[in-house]
Amino acid sequence: MGTVGARSAVSCTDAELAARIRELEEGMRVLMMEQLQCIAEADHRGVYAELGFRSAQVWLQGLLNIDARDAKTRVTVARNVEDRQSLYGEVMPADLPETAAALAAGAIGLEHARVIVDGVRRLPEYARCHQVGEVESTLAGYARTMTPRELEKLAERIRYLLDQDGAHDDEEDQHESRELHYATTSDGMTVIKARLDRETGAKFAALVHPLAAPRPEIEGEKDPRTVGQRNADGFAAILDLALDHDGVPRTGGQRPHITVSIDFEDLKKGLGFLAAETGMPGTLNTERSITAENVRRIACDAEVLPIVLDGDSLPLDVGRAKRTAPTPLRAALLQRDGVCAFPGCDRPPGTPEAHHVEHWVDGGATDLGNMVMLCGHHHRTLHTQRWETEIRDQRPVFIPPPTVDPRRIPRPGGSALPAQHREYLRDLIPTPRDPAGEP
Repeated sequence: MGTVGARSAVSCTDAELAARIRELEEGMRVLMMEQLQCIAEADHRGVYAELGFRSAQVWLQGLLNIDARDAKTRVTVARNVEDRQSLYGEVMPADLPETAAALAAGAIGLEHARVIVDGVRRLPEYARCHQVGEVESTLAGYARTMTPRELEKLAERIRYLLDQDGAHDDEEDQHESRELHYATTSDGMTVIKARLDRETGAKFAALVHPLAAPRPEIEGEKDPRTVGQRNADGFAAILDLALDHDGVPRTGGQRPHITVSIDFEDLKKGLGFLAAETGMPGTLNTERSITAENVRRIACDAEVLPIVLDGDSLPLDVGRAKRTAPTPLRAALLQRDGVCAFPGCDRPPGTPEAHHVEHWVDGGATDLGNMVMLCGHHHRTLHTQRWETEIRDQRPVFIPPPTVDPRRIPRPGGSALPAQHREYLRDLIPTPRDPAGEP
């Protein structure tokens, strides 16, 4: 039978395939309505109890090998769309007759019916007494053209119009049920689980959505990140924005910051093989390890709190935090480079990071001639792929590694800047002091 069906499908035209898929869906929905009638009758007879089950839902779950939610949905819908008879044998309409008719015609599916049942159930008492027919008819009508998710929004809208006090109480209950948990796993990843009330959830979505947008295509190549990876990058960008904001509450008189403990010589080397020789080079404030190479990337544009360690990894001295890119310099970099100076980057979302061409730990100066503004993605790319950066004619130039371009042809970066503005930028920045010699 399957082979014949496969041959038949292969021989169909595109239009015939679409029509057949639609016909089969309608047929399955009609059969579902028939099954719901049987489920309702079995529920009335108490078949589940005779077989030793505590409820029709549990019995149906085992009988059909479906999950609990699906079983509950079928039992609940069946009770609302069943054809009933009175004690005198008279046919009585279903509790939700319009929904039953749409199901019987194959016009809506089980999920549509579930949304309608839930929508009617959540109406205030006076509406269930006087307006349930109107509400059910409206929802059943729209269900024929709406997806279940769209229908759910409509049902909620109707409920909010008819029961504003109850809706407000539900929102307050949601706020009381809010929770967020986070933990660090054995591999150093942080796992976050949260339930947010709808207002907080809307704020979160409003922030994450633009920050998690796919990056523009570069030479026909689309953003390779999955949706989950884009969301994670968007969340990381939100954290960067929060850490960079003066309004964030202080702990112990300090703004929130990441503390990294690392041997100074390891930080200067910052090589991948270092971990194999000396153990993990750096330690975060979460007590998880981090490679020296990533410490160097973070230290490009962060408040660095130097903790000098002796041979026994005990702190000998703690310096004061120094921002490597002060506000005037960051303004000038943004004016010269835009959000990101990397070639082909079209202002990707996230907080821009100031990258040292020659790292400050290696003696590089914190000035306009030694810094480039990068987005988080390209800052990481520069460090991990070993791109080289130079400032030529007061403009950043990026030299790809052999793995990207065997010829290593330099690529100009940064946004266009009129030559007459360059003197202004140089005058804007005060003469910097060498970080190593700063008191």
